[in-house]
Amino acid sequence: MGAAAIISSSSFLHGDALSSYSSTLYPLSGSHIQCPKRFFVFSKRISGLEEAIRIRRERELSKKSTGSTRRLPLKRGKVSPRLPVPSHIAKPPYTSSTLLPEISSEYQIHDAEGLSKMRASCKLAAQVLEYAGTLVRPSVTTNEIDEAVHQMIIEAGAYPSPLGYGRFPKSVCTSVNECMCHGIPDSRKLKDGDIINIDVTVFLNGYHGDTSKTFLCGNVDDATKNLVKVTEECLQIGISVCKDGAPFRNIGNSISEHAEKFGYGVVDRFVGHGVGTVFHSEPLIYHDRNKKPGTMVEGLTFTIEPILTLGSIECITWADNWTTLTDDGSPAAQFEHSILITKSGAEILTQT
Repeated sequence: MGAAAIISSSSFLHGDALSSYSSTLYPLSGSHIQCPKRFFVFSKRISGLEEAIRIRRERELSKKSTGSTRRLPLKRGKVSPRLPVPSHIAKPPYTSSTLLPEISSEYQIHDAEGLSKMRASCKLAAQVLEYAGTLVRPSVTTNEIDEAVHQMIIEAGAYPSPLGYGRFPKSVCTSVNECMCHGIPDSRKLKDGDIINIDVTVFLNGYHGDTSKTFLCGNVDDATKNLVKVTEECLQIGISVCKDGAPFRNIGNSISEHAEKFGYGVVDRFVGHGVGTVFHSEPLIYHDRNKKPGTMVEGLTFTIEPILTLGSIECITWADNWTTLTDDGSPAAQFEHSILITKSGAEILTQT
């Protein structure tokens, strides 16, 4: 649940929006609101203005000739009650509260036993995501995907990490078409030509494994297919620059360089994060161009989860305080892996 982080004295990092925390609890609703003023972004660039203007112009021009199919705006379907978890399954500590957990400031570096458990959790997450992808087809509801994912996770003796995280009501995030991240599964049926990001996180033996992928539903137009393809390439490029001693900023800079070749926007409101015994921790991983300090260290685990768009990188957040869409309705795609930093590179923990 990366995809998707709120940063303050109490914070939430997930996929992950950089937003000041509010204890206000929002009811599920189909109404739409603009991203509230309480949202702020640490990763905004204040230099390279001419380059930013050039990229924006290229995106605007490309939108006129992308050939992306115009779709009806995404609307909230009916959200069913949360599913039960057997009492014998260990639950993460945040499930006992409705508040968003704080982001831990400590890097998550593991000993041999911890790495063994981390690998097991990430392997399960990858298997669940692969299975979820086989369910993607026209007429299937995102709620049906959630039910299947929930069942597979609890049968494996694990807990679906998103469930109960700051009142998130489901076991998986399903983000369709213009939804950047944090989509709540509901009664909406997938349609031919849709794309859907499925974001799976499992809590197994005290460790979280976090991964996501954007899937094609039926006959997707070429422009949107290419967006999905390049987003996955950006993830792999971001991982390729990781190793012990490398600056974190290399990740966002390499991702942006590749995305800009195609005129795609790189969403800067959502970041990757440390992952392990804690769902969300430092370091925060910026996917856009940045000059943030800090270097990677051997044994560290974190997620990389870029979101690319065909158009605007600005967002609209629904009144459920989770579902976040591009403000111009253009498609968005996301891919995510949990990785382990090694001396010479990075091990992808959530790879099947």
